[in-house]
Amino acid sequence: MSNKDKWLLPEGIEEVLPPTAWRLECARRELLDLFSSWGYELIMPPFIEYLESLLTGTGNDLDLQTFKLTDQLTGRMLGVRADMTPQAARIDAHAHRREAPTRLCYMGTVLRTRPDGFAGSRSPLQMGAELFGHEGIESDVEILSLVLESLGLMQVSDVHVDLGHVGIYRSLAAEAGLDGRLEVALFEALQRKAVTDIREILDTSGASAEQCGRLAVLAELNGGQEILEIARTRLAGAGTAVMAALDNLKAIATAMQQRAGSTRLFFDLAELRGYGFHTGMVFAVFVPGRGQEVARGGRYDAIGKVFGRARAATGFSMDLKTLMDLSPRDPGAAAGTILAPADADPDLQAAVDRLRDTGERVVFELPGQQGDAAAQGCERILEKQAGNWVVASV
Repeated sequence: MSNKDKWLLPEGIEEVLPPTAWRLECARRELLDLFSSWGYELIMPPFIEYLESLLTGTGNDLDLQTFKLTDQLTGRMLGVRADMTPQAARIDAHAHRREAPTRLCYMGTVLRTRPDGFAGSRSPLQMGAELFGHEGIESDVEILSLVLESLGLMQVSDVHVDLGHVGIYRSLAAEAGLDGRLEVALFEALQRKAVTDIREILDTSGASAEQCGRLAVLAELNGGQEILEIARTRLAGAGTAVMAALDNLKAIATAMQQRAGSTRLFFDLAELRGYGFHTGMVFAVFVPGRGQEVARGGRYDAIGKVFGRARAATGFSMDLKTLMDLSPRDPGAAAGTILAPADADPDLQAAVDRLRDTGERVVFELPGQQGDAAAQGCERILEKQAGNWVVASV
């Protein structure tokens, strides 16, 4: 690398500069206050820990996203967290060990080996909330409602929610007797809704025509709430687990209409984000003009089993940087900066202290410095008038 390139950052790794950094910090505080008002307790997991803890129950996707290194003290493999959800599950299972439902929230940088989408970040500022210890739809509805209120707080509007249920595909694949290779291939084809590929994969599966038909139709089962009744007909003959999953989605949709009736719910039975991690309802939140989801989550029961406690769990996460890109508001907007002259007058220091106590930002001019008030981003100055220090425009 030449000297002129030493300032460059790795692709997908970005720094946040003023004033954006302050906007992010103010938004972080407001959102954590919101989570706290809902009863979610803040945790601060470590940035790095033993690899097996980070990857427990998460499937292959997170393994590929995780930077790995060797611990020089123990020789064990360490991982830099690519997602904080498994860490929250470990804390609930091992550190808290409560029997009652536990609500945890977090916010911090995660690091990924590759971006989620085109020109995406590899170092998102992940925020999220997890609810452990309750199996009912009420906890799923609470998480969905908290996502929507978080977006509302940041004035992100015109959102719609994609809902799916991984139990439907998992049950149909098991009924058809798909081996691991075919199940993965079909899963990938369903995500692309590649009908031709889906048919070709199923033709080699050895499953019955009825079983293949139920799997193939998943790519078509997307739309409004009416799609759930259509699915009940098109998936007739499937096992009770499939029908229970459809009942689960319908109950969640009904409850969400009561709590947030203006939110658009869209159902996609081929929506399988986090298939290797989630166990039930999954969701993604979208806004017009942005192809990638702005929030994601769902149910992931029993992930804490390896830590000694298999608890029901549901939650969500989103990238605060993405959220602020979409937000029209500026929670960190300041009235501007005041420049105080380089003067040892005690009355000047007292005036500066009073201004800072009221929330104003005041910087002192330094003796012999270069640059005037405007060059330092100051719109106002402190000057002495009739023996008193007062704020004046530049």
